[in-house]
Amino acid sequence: MCHTGAHKINNTIGQILLAERLGKTRIIAETGAGQHGVATATVCALRGIECIVYMGEVDIKRQAPNVARMKMLGAEVRPAKSGSRTLKDATNEAIRDWIDNPIDTHYIIGSVVGPHPYPDMVARFQAIISKEIRMQLKEQTGQEIPDHIIACVGGGSNAAGALYHFLNEDDVNFILVEAAGKGIDTDHSAATSVLGTHGVIHGSMTLLMQDEDGQIIEPYSISAGLDYPGIGPLHAHLIKTGRAEVHSATDAEALKAAFELTRTEGIIPALETAHAFAILNERKFENDDVVVINLSGRGDKDLATYISHLDRY
Repeated sequence: MCHTGAHKINNTIGQILLAERLGKTRIIAETGAGQHGVATATVCALRGIECIVYMGEVDIKRQAPNVARMKMLGAEVRPAKSGSRTLKDATNEAIRDWIDNPIDTHYIIGSVVGPHPYPDMVARFQAIISKEIRMQLKEQTGQEIPDHIIACVGGGSNAAGALYHFLNEDDVNFILVEAAGKGIDTDHSAATSVLGTHGVIHGSMTLLMQDEDGQIIEPYSISAGLDYPGIGPLHAHLIKTGRAEVHSATDAEALKAAFELTRTEGIIPALETAHAFAILNERKFENDDVVVINLSGRGDKDLATYISHLDRY
């Protein structure tokens, strides 16, 4: 696992160097699960730059370990108290700050969302994932190309990184897994590809959960990092063109997958990543298929949630 416990550090290292090149002296970021906030606070501590992280009030409570890490690293964590008080609202607050402080501030966006060039830039920084996949597959199997790549998707930076160096490999099947929450037929879901329509959020056109008037429909997921009403425009394109197949996993299915992975492999995954593993109980593969699953985050931040469900699983 990457230092700080998720793939997010790949992007923040790149962006902090960019910020310094631009002469910025103040860094802001948004975070849902807290992993991007921790990664941003880490590089700011390393480089001695002021760091402010916006985080939804709900997420501050359910991801307390990462809030503590950010504060220990010297970052100021500012709660977003509007809307659903989750990732979308933290992003809103960060953008408002950025607009008010354009001279000295660089906004390190954590996913493949937001205005250009962020979706492209973040994907390029995360592309190290697919580069390493190719290298590791060559060592393990003798070939660089898998049959399938599976990744969870909220905004989708881990998925973008895992797919990047395979985008032109037509034989590689992409499998994206969204958060169904309590079910896509309920009012508590974040399955954007199923429930979303074309719209604009945070500066990019993509698939978006919205009503007939274009107002955001609040998403829901047990995982703070997938609790977003949109999806990265790259993934929206892959889904709409049929290049990627998309699945969704409910809270219960993600929890079950997390406990199965922990007890069979000794790896406690983040709740976000657990959604990717959940589809293994329904999606069938051939015996000789080479399947890569991007395990994009560790689950120590979610231990309180896991502990509360121990008796069920």
